[in-house]
Amino acid sequence: MSQQPTAPPSSSQNSPRMRRIAHLDMDAFYASVELLRYPQLKGLPVVIGGGRRREDDLLGRLRVAHPEQEWSSEHLHQIPLDFFPRLAGYTGRGVITTATYAARQFGIGSAVGLMKAAKLCPQAILLPVDFDQYRHYSRRFKAIVTDIAPLMEDRGIDEVYIDFTDVPGGQREGGRVLARLMQKAIFDDTGLTCSVGVAPNKLLAKMASEFNKPNGISIVQEDDLETKIWPLACRKINGIGPKADAKLKSHGIETIGQLAAREQQWLMDTFGERTGAWLHAASHGQDERPVVTESEPVSMSRETTFDTDLHAVRDRAELGAIFTKLCEQVASDLQRKGYVGKTIGIKLRFDDFQIVTRDQTIDHFTADAKVIRQFAGQCLKRAPLQKRLRLLGVRVGALLKAEDAKAGEVFASHPPTRHGADADDLTGQLF
Repeated sequence: MSQQPTAPPSSSQNSPRMRRIAHLDMDAFYASVELLRYPQLKGLPVVIGGGRRREDDLLGRLRVAHPEQEWSSEHLHQIPLDFFPRLAGYTGRGVITTATYAARQFGIGSAVGLMKAAKLCPQAILLPVDFDQYRHYSRRFKAIVTDIAPLMEDRGIDEVYIDFTDVPGGQREGGRVLARLMQKAIFDDTGLTCSVGVAPNKLLAKMASEFNKPNGISIVQEDDLETKIWPLACRKINGIGPKADAKLKSHGIETIGQLAAREQQWLMDTFGERTGAWLHAASHGQDERPVVTESEPVSMSRETTFDTDLHAVRDRAELGAIFTKLCEQVASDLQRKGYVGKTIGIKLRFDDFQIVTRDQTIDHFTADAKVIRQFAGQCLKRAPLQKRLRLLGVRVGALLKAEDAKAGEVFASHPPTRHGADADDLTGQLF
């Protein structure tokens, strides 16, 4: 019989200024941005997914159906509900990027296939993604955060960690006062809501931000571990995935409290020394990771999933155009963010869901689309292309700041000269 774990004592009496870390997570971010554009959809099941936005298609239909009225991007809030596409009858292979809370009540959410979602909620409205708009609002809410609390760690387009410890108001009510100020400032500027968890560290703060969604604030103190954290499922710990969770369950460990009751040595013997030590620390709410205000990206990539499977030979022209665009997008990302790289690779997913990757490291750094396409093309030639393709991706790794690469004279902005029979039009023979 396992013994009950003992919660660590609070250090509030010994530390006049306790560490307070916040995790701020925008609520159903993509969907919420779309509702700013289409306020008539509020309260309805809406999913975001499939292809990229083609807003003109919807406006074109409206101009034909209602020629008596002017239709432009300024009239989006006037679009009748019956003009929005529904999930009913969807036959593509897209997946949901996010969904409104009204849609989630039907069991559909992020990463669910649109065909499956169509069966669960055929009346849901389907909107395409608009990453340019999402990035715009992402920059806006992060600028507001850093105006209030400058120590912010960017964790993606819709979430950040913030160090409240030394910010005025960051200690009041455990951080609730400052969290409320941020929520109001973000909503007043963007019309978007967010949920905030404040705790002694990043691990607990991320868990706390899920407690009162949407538009909620949750405070976790060191002595709340037993009541607020231990009853939760182990999967609530960021870093425990499906495989680790299944292995824990095979040992009768389903809650964080049950995990905390296990001896550290047993966890290390069962899961490996490093993982076992981490599981023990995480289950006891221990996490010393700092809020990192600047982090260097390891790589940059772009990929796309096709609506229908494509064949490397029969669909060569279409694949070639997509491949070129992916290389150009990666190059644009690198140039915009001031990086160059020297490991270039590709990712393929076939119709049987097998994933194949190939990469190679070149002798110079680059952010040039033609160079990326040339060497990514060489990677493609080393990949099996007999089966139909479901996904194609391009990646550039081993990144370095462009100015550092130039200082070391290891930067190339044009592909190297090629001679003889190999000197085709870069990658004209890829597919």
